[in-house]
Amino acid sequence: MATKHAALHALIEPVVAAMGFELWGIDHLSQGKHSRLVIYIERESGVSVEDCADISRQVSAVMDVEDPIPGEYRLEVSSPGMARPLYTLDQFTRYQGHHVALKLRVAFDGRRKYQGLLAGIEGDEVLLQMDGEEYCFPIESIDSAHIVPQFDD
Repeated sequence: MATKHAALHALIEPVVAAMGFELWGIDHLSQGKHSRLVIYIERESGVSVEDCADISRQVSAVMDVEDPIPGEYRLEVSSPGMARPLYTLDQFTRYQGHHVALKLRVAFDGRRKYQGLLAGIEGDEVLLQMDGEEYCFPIESIDSAHIVPQFDD
């Protein structure tokens, strides 16, 4: 599965970069015979709907030629948004001090879902402060993670 994800990343990243954007991440979601490929793009000056449409057309052309995903799928291109997913240690580092939600691949201490303050990175581990305690999760143990937006009253 990680190999397929790496192959998709290697195929899509040059297209996105050539258009002046950063490839924030990719999610390939399967639900029965339905499949979605979600591509998150980022740029300092922001991402417009037109940007997403342009990148979708370019990526779609490459995907049609390379055909890395068997069967039908829906392609979606989006900015990561406020509740942005986090994929890499660099992204976790950039959002240190923010609230995050993590879902682990395998349960730790009887649970797979954690939510707390992203305290930092130590080596290849994500440090999460929660309920007055600090937890360390190796990046490879995290199935998914995203920012939990905080709104002041």
